[in-house]
Amino acid sequence: MTAERDLPVEETLTVSHTGTPVLSTPMMISLMERVAMTLVQERLSAGFTTVGYEVSVKHKAPARLGAVIRVWCKLVEVDDRRLLFEVRVTEGDKTVGEGLHRRTIIRVTG
Repeated sequence: MTAERDLPVEETLTVSHTGTPVLSTPMMISLMERVAMTLVQERLSAGFTTVGYEVSVKHKAPARLGAVIRVWCKLVEVDDRRLLFEVRVTEGDKTVGEGLHRRTIIRVTG
């Protein structure tokens, strides 16, 4: 299973101490997590969701304010409740960031 989402790099996703506003690493990771969570959420039974517990990514290149990035993920392994995703952010042919992300399925209480 794969999922992807295209979106512009808005000011709220950037850091500006670099001189030119660029996509921040924490926001890049957040976008990767969100796309992975969305990919499996619709396939879970009512009362269940996923939470991230491990991220191993490299931020390889800048994505400037206004750029359109593609956030992509692929579910590559399922081990009981544990899920492993390959994640990537690109801008055109340029790889902005890539790596692995792990999530686990939990019961929602409340």
